[in-house]
Amino acid sequence: MAIQLGGKGGAMSEPNVVPLIDVLLVLIIIFMAITPTTPVGLKAQVPQPAPPNEKPEMQTRTIVVQVARDGGLKINEQPVTWSTLGTQLVAVFKERAPGDRVAFIKGDKDVPYLYVARAIDIMSASDVEMVGLLTKKVEEGQ
Repeated sequence: MAIQLGGKGGAMSEPNVVPLIDVLLVLIIIFMAITPTTPVGLKAQVPQPAPPNEKPEMQTRTIVVQVARDGGLKINEQPVTWSTLGTQLVAVFKERAPGDRVAFIKGDKDVPYLYVARAIDIMSASDVEMVGLLTKKVEEGQ
């Protein structure tokens, strides 16, 4: 425990590590308790490409929000502004069933990520349950 007598060197002290181990075990339990067990984030859905021989067709019920590199927005080729995007999406999804509220977002190649993230944030606050990512390769069926 504290002092060991004997030998040529005389008295020899050894540190007591039991309290240190107790503190470390308590810290491990605290970190395990505060660590989230499920990841938090947005649900994303990627559309599946069409077979290679068919040209992919967009359904009439599919909602695509396009973000241009200059910050412009379109909903299914209809221009909208940032201030009206949320109300337009609420109006579109007002009459749809809860499982049918899926929209896709499409950004130009050089669009800043800030614009896409802002659009996704507005979409998730506007009754959109799932936000899918639409890329050029997916549109072409690759």
